[in-house]
Amino acid sequence: MKRTLLGLIVVCTAVPAAAQDDVAAFYKGKVVRLIVGIGVGSGYDINARLLARYLPKYIPGNPSVIVQNQPGAGSLTMTNQLFAAGPFDGTAIGASFNGLPTTPLLQPTGARFEAVKLNWVGSTNRETQAMYVWHASPIQTLGDLTTKEMIVGAQAPGSTQYDYPKLAEQLFGWKVKVITGYESTPKINLAIERGEVHGTWANWSTVKAISEQWIKEKKIRILTQWALRKHPELPGVPIILDQAKTEEQKQSLQLALARLEFGRPFFMPPNVPPERVTAIRRAFDAVMKDAEFIAEADKLKIEIDPLTGEQVARLIAEIYKTPADTVARVRDAMAPK
Repeated sequence: MKRTLLGLIVVCTAVPAAAQDDVAAFYKGKVVRLIVGIGVGSGYDINARLLARYLPKYIPGNPSVIVQNQPGAGSLTMTNQLFAAGPFDGTAIGASFNGLPTTPLLQPTGARFEAVKLNWVGSTNRETQAMYVWHASPIQTLGDLTTKEMIVGAQAPGSTQYDYPKLAEQLFGWKVKVITGYESTPKINLAIERGEVHGTWANWSTVKAISEQWIKEKKIRILTQWALRKHPELPGVPIILDQAKTEEQKQSLQLALARLEFGRPFFMPPNVPPERVTAIRRAFDAVMKDAEFIAEADKLKIEIDPLTGEQVARLIAEIYKTPADTVARVRDAMAPK
């Protein structure tokens, strides 16, 4: 189901014919690397590989598109490298965690890039995060978290698997212990099965894509959904905003949840020639409307509810206007301790 993001205006800039010829000449015979800042087998990885299969069809010159994985530090390793060293010619596209654009605000120590200077290509989906636990976990309700400690599996600070439980600990007094270092959500799920951790946070689309059998067999219990709006497939699951009792709590959650509006973001480094950025953006938009792509995404349980690169860029610019006191509050809650 398509949703309109209020306040965002799509700006589609046409590429003049001469520029299109130049772009096609540049990309012909080239290899474009789509670099995923998360491990193989994750929902982000599956999503990126699907996109890579269809992008060549729509990029002028029809270059090859290959996927490489460079996990590390919540996509920071990949993003910092692309921002500093490129390549800046349009032959590299980054695929990051949805929390990556807000990392310079909320985890500034390791961020060596400026989100507003990246060339945002688009996002395949807006996301809802499911907070779930193993069915045999001692944690069965949100109320349990006031008296029992939940052990959470996570990849790294900057991912929602780390940031959201730490924020909840600060805002609501929940007892959580976050274990980092897992390369991907599938690795966390193995830890959940082994009893190493009780549960985690993950995009609902990811949960469906890699844990469909768990859902059918009720092996996991979804405690709440983290999103700005309820997901239609989770009508009986409470939304985290309902837990906010004060205006400060509400503002903090809204900042933290904003990243879910660009749930699967793709970007190019700064200083890429504008006509190549535009060509990649329009190719991305065309893929989002491709009937075969949509059918394959449905088969893979991947939700498609896209934003253009211009929409993502505008949303990120708005996020960077958040009042400093709200940013400081959320940053302190999410800071690695």
